[in-house]
Parts: sequence; C-alpha cells; structure tokens
Amino acid sequence: MTDDEALEVALRLKALADPVRIRLLSILMTSGDGALCTGDLAPAVGLSEATVSHHLTQLRKAGMVESVRQGMNVHHSVRTESLEALRRVLAVDCC
Repeated sequence: MTDDEALEVALRLKALADPVRIRLLSILMTSGDGALCTGDLAPAVGLSEATVSHHLTQLRKAGMVESVRQGMNVHHSVRTESLEALRRVLAVDCC
C-alpha cells in the first residue's frame, strides 16, 4: 500500500469514527430511492438539518458520499466504489 492509499484509508476511517455518520451511511445504503435529501435524513437520525449537513460534509470530504444540488435541495448518495475500496483493505486474508 502506498502512502497516498494509506492516507485515503485513514481519512475514511476517521470519517466513520462517528456513530451518526455510520447511521447516515446505513440509511443511504438501504434507501430504495438511491439518494436522500438532508431534510429526509435529519428526522431519521433525530438531529437538526445543520448537524446532519455537517456530518454529510465530512463523509463527502472522505469520498464516501456524493451530493448533488437539485433546486433548493441537496440529494446525497453513497459512493459505493469508495466503500468497496475500504472493504478490500480491511478484508485482507491474514490468518
């Protein structure tokens, strides 16, 4: 693993070190719609839209969530390739 790859993994793990972010990812992954707006996610996790937006920004910076503005709403979806890359690193056959 290169230094750049290790840095990417560390950034993703840091983003996942918060239980709210894990819940947000779980909700997005199981959403039948594929993308949800902040206003839909806030009541699902029991937090304000501003707080949810902050957590989504951290997930976006880590490359795990994609956000697209549609009118006055921002729709968020999981970047599955990013999660798959993280899974490959963590699923090393070591034993």
